[in-house]
Parts: sequence; C-alpha cells; structure tokens
Amino acid sequence: MYYISPKTMSTTSQVIVNVDTKLKNLAMKKAKSLGMPLSVVLNILIKAFVDGEISIGLREELNEKTRRHMEKARRDFKAGKNISPVFESVAQMRKWVEDNS
Repeated sequence: MYYISPKTMSTTSQVIVNVDTKLKNLAMKKAKSLGMPLSVVLNILIKAFVDGEISIGLREELNEKTRRHMEKARRDFKAGKNISPVFESVAQMRKWVEDNS
C-alpha cells in the first residue's frame, strides 16, 4: 500500500487532464467512499509511478488487415525480399523506385 504525507509535499501544481466523464465520476465516488478527495488518490498514484511502484504498458491492437500486412512484411524482411537500400538523396531513392517498379 502506498501512502503520501501532506508534510512531504512542499508546493503543489495544478494538472489539467481530460478523463472520460463516467470514469472520473466512478473514481470520485470510490475516493469519497474511502474518505478522501480524488486529488489525494491521484497524488498517491503519481508518487508511486515516479518511484517505479507502478509501471504502465501500452498494447496496440491491430485490425486483421493491418496484422496480415505486418506479418507479410516480417516474412519478407526475414527472407530479404522487398527491402530497399539506404539512400543518400531523394533523387537516388526516386531512381531506385523507378528502376524497381
């Protein structure tokens, strides 16, 4: 459990974030049931995040068409297919595209 003491906070700053209204209302209700304002909960979470107690992982979900294209690109890359060289200029890139189209 993570606790934050008001004595350890010397100054405060206002943070403005956009949060889904329903989620905010649920969070405020839950914080109130614990006897504290939502700002205290957010301060505890921010402190835990800064201290490395909370980690955040993002997961990107791809649609089926994009997933298939990415899988094909991975297979092509492993096989050395459909890979362009590194170009020194736009003109060099355009010539390569023209020659390989």
